[in-house]
Amino acid sequence: MTLTAIVVGGASGIGWASARALAADGYRVVVADRNVDGARTRGEELGAPHTSAFVDVGDEGSVATLFEQTGQVDAVVSCAGFSNVGLIVDMPVDDFRSVIDVCLTGAFIVAKYAGRHLNDGGSLVSIGSLNGRQPAAGMSAYCSAKAGLSMLTQVAALELAPRGIRVNAVAPGFVHTPLTEAAAAIPGVVEDYVENTPLGRAGAPEDIAEAVAVPDQGGLADRRGARRQRRRPHEALPRHHGPPQQIDVNVSSRQAGHRSTFPDRITAWPSRPSSP
Repeated sequence: MTLTAIVVGGASGIGWASARALAADGYRVVVADRNVDGARTRGEELGAPHTSAFVDVGDEGSVATLFEQTGQVDAVVSCAGFSNVGLIVDMPVDDFRSVIDVCLTGAFIVAKYAGRHLNDGGSLVSIGSLNGRQPAAGMSAYCSAKAGLSMLTQVAALELAPRGIRVNAVAPGFVHTPLTEAAAAIPGVVEDYVENTPLGRAGAPEDIAEAVAVPDQGGLADRRGARRQRRRPHEALPRHHGPPQQIDVNVSSRQAGHRSTFPDRITAWPSRPSSP
């Protein structure tokens, strides 16, 4: 039996790493992104039976079409997002709203249609952020959106639990991706993160993809549990239908209270909602 996964925001960064991980685990992956060319290229890289599709999480009709065309699915990874920087007293309301629309409302829309199309026992994983619980000056919109996403995840977990659907959020700190290159180029930014990171390095998309694969493993456990145990022994976990979880990826997270010369900005968003 072939399982199907949709990765929203799968053209680059964490989304692309997650798509590769799910494909390696036997899922048929639909790489969905606002960047049509990028999604198509990624789908071709994965090869058959994997495919690509357009999606704009700011447009409910677009998300509905994606799920309707795909049909029933077993896993959904919600990665789309972006950030901006500006003090509250200076930020135009439209700039604040644009981040909320993608990072929070967009995640809600994905969860809405994922909940309608996920098979019983499936999995929904959203990419949150350390900034969902740790504030950063100049990041009011992003921090607010990710804090809201954390609670949205918990509510969705309660609502979908009767069907055995696992709903989780992975909350990274700084991760090296194309969309964090500008931040990483600022002197001292990466060094400050590394100084306060136990493993002594910033995160990579593959680190987060491994965390994404942990909740998704339940859909495969009954079918290929032994295989996955050989590949990643720490993932041979029983299916969990209890309270929702938020996974903090410590490889790229600063500990609370440590000084930072730069806020936890744009952790690793695969598809900024701008023109492709």
